[in-house]
Amino acid sequence: MESENRGVRATRVTSRPRTDRTIRWLLDGDPAIRWQALRDVGGAAESTVERERGKVARDGWGARLLARQDPEGTWAGGLSSDGGLYSPKWTSTTYTMLLLRDFGLRPNNGQTRRACALLLDRGLQPDGGINYGIWAKWQGRSETCVTGMVLSILSYFEYDDERLDTIADLLLTEQMPDGGWNCRRASGATHASLNTTISVLEGLRLYELHRGRKGRAIRTAQRRGREFLLVHRLFRSHRTGNVIKSVFTRFSFPPRWHYDILRALDYFQAVDAPRDERLADAIDIVRATRCEDGRWTLQHSYKGKTYFELERLGAPSRWNTLRALRVLSWWERGRAKQGA
Repeated sequence: MESENRGVRATRVTSRPRTDRTIRWLLDGDPAIRWQALRDVGGAAESTVERERGKVARDGWGARLLARQDPEGTWAGGLSSDGGLYSPKWTSTTYTMLLLRDFGLRPNNGQTRRACALLLDRGLQPDGGINYGIWAKWQGRSETCVTGMVLSILSYFEYDDERLDTIADLLLTEQMPDGGWNCRRASGATHASLNTTISVLEGLRLYELHRGRKGRAIRTAQRRGREFLLVHRLFRSHRTGNVIKSVFTRFSFPPRWHYDILRALDYFQAVDAPRDERLADAIDIVRATRCEDGRWTLQHSYKGKTYFELERLGAPSRWNTLRALRVLSWWERGRAKQGA
């Protein structure tokens, strides 16, 4: 990238043989990768996809995480003042459940249902949102990033409780005039945060998909949230055009609570949002960072204790490769629709 302040225009042409080799490499990965690769880029039959998805709970990363659950139903339960619900990062119940969500563990898993009940019962605050630990006890109010993440977990695992509607209501009222969200709004923030906004958007998407309530209001809030991201071209100041933070252009997995453009683009493709040219700079970065062998590397990771390493920093990343391929596929489908 010659400069952080200029868009990257990729000129590489993707060849079919290179893509085929990459897909075969994805299919050699963990079941959490394999079933999604079959669904998103492999063109497999639904029965094949679901058969592979069922292995997430029995083999590989998903089974290893499930095996670390405490008898009470939490992860890292005895290691923090909040009983392992949100800390320590990244081994707490919240962050483990985010990973199991991303792995695509089937929603009817009994172990995760137990954890959902604990996350909701012990985290719900008087204002209708979610928070944990000493700050929640002192302030008695929710934290917007945590609320968005936990709503995504509860919705993905199809936890049937009317309190999810209360959580969604709070997020609707917390949306800022610019269309985004900011966990520091109560402290005086007047401009939304990319980090907070992506967590809330993911939560609202899954709430709409699995809970099916307040459809029009939830869709409107998401459109406004996407517009906030689009005004910033996903990573640029809306005033100067400068890159907000260089880390936003480096792809991490798992992202934890952090924002980057691949995470944002994956949300856009998940909702099948209309193709918008304000995404072009971010798409160009995705294309330009593809290696000659057709894969993407793990470009960044967030420090902290984990149960085990998914991928090695700087090495080819199946997670980044899978997400990048499905983002580019969505982008090209949008081009075809516009040309039709």
